[in-house]
Amino acid sequence: MKFDLHCHTKEGSIDSKVTIERYIELLREKGFDGFMITDHNSYKGCKAWDQMRDKVEHQGFTVLRGVEYDTKDAGHILVIMPDNLYLPILNIRGMTLRRLLKIVHRFGGILGPAHPFGVRSSSAMYFKKMNMSLIERFDFIETFNTCESARSNELAQQLAAEHNLPTFAGSDAHEERYVGMAETTLPGVITCNNDLIHAVKAHHPISAAGTIREVTVKAKRKEHWTGVWGFKLYNRGLAKLISPYRKYHHMKLPFRS
Repeated sequence: MKFDLHCHTKEGSIDSKVTIERYIELLREKGFDGFMITDHNSYKGCKAWDQMRDKVEHQGFTVLRGVEYDTKDAGHILVIMPDNLYLPILNIRGMTLRRLLKIVHRFGGILGPAHPFGVRSSSAMYFKKMNMSLIERFDFIETFNTCESARSNELAQQLAAEHNLPTFAGSDAHEERYVGMAETTLPGVITCNNDLIHAVKAHHPISAAGTIREVTVKAKRKEHWTGVWGFKLYNRGLAKLISPYRKYHHMKLPFRS
């Protein structure tokens, strides 16, 4: 089965222009079997899908539910939890990678870095505080992201091979023109999050491929030092501001990390 495993929806991301139903329409036209919602620190898109998933026109197409989480010390991490489990703390950016790993794994989920060698402001391997020993605890690595350069994706592939981890591919789409530019091919039948989690944990053969986008002005701005530090200050400042709210939801978990 063929999936796009990194997609931002209009229902869950303020910077996305593509609705869930439009994703389904476009990806079906391209021969995909499904995609994964990965809005930033938000399950809004996933919950919107829950309200429309039983429509007849959506039958036979798989929509997986994930989150692209903004950590304090390791950039963006893709998180997939078991079916129907939405942890409120994943809506609140700013946890350390170590804490995120413990929470996700304790509840039976899987996680891995998005574009680990991509934009310096949000990619794990460019964070000075990134604990490299934690790479062993990832469940997969996104090795193809259409936003990133061929070299970035090549380094991600090498990292996955070095640690014997499954590989994901995602378009990281926010606009229609990028939908389906990356494909993750999975064996067997994947109909839900639990199926994907099982395939990853069982180390079933998974392949990642796609087409790299053209370099845009927006992409160049992200890589410029002003863009990198601007985002870091924004991310750290916002994470600090909402830390009491995050601590509150952490205390409500059945365990403490």
